[in-house]
Amino acid sequence: MLIRIIVGLVTALVASWLLLMLALLIARPRGESVRHVARFLPDVARLLRDLHRDSAVPRSVRWRLWVALVYNLQPFTIIPDFIPIIGFADNIVVTVWALRSAVRKAGRDAVIRNWHGSREQLVLLFRVARLGTLPEEDDDMVG
Repeated sequence: MLIRIIVGLVTALVASWLLLMLALLIARPRGESVRHVARFLPDVARLLRDLHRDSAVPRSVRWRLWVALVYNLQPFTIIPDFIPIIGFADNIVVTVWALRSAVRKAGRDAVIRNWHGSREQLVLLFRVARLGTLPEEDDDMVG
């Protein structure tokens, strides 16, 4: 009985992750490789961490970023991650809330300055989190 529950939970977690990846693939910019999309989530986690450590970011925003980091790293959240499709919804909402707060208070430059992924991934982040568009002149600042 316990093995069935564990197998069910693992299957649900893998299915949720695959659905999230599919959604990111659909939202990705044209020509973006699957490899870059797969690296998107770890790059977003690194962005949250780096923004939290950035002393130029206001303290209130750094607290929100810390809350988003801790919330996403803990095993138990409001909606458990093993529930297909909606399991990651609360994680996404908390992450977007923290990023939008960072953009409102610290500016888009703070996000761009702390982004270590590709420009295409940053464009995807701005699109998915509805942070606005990324101007062409920001090419030099990315990565």
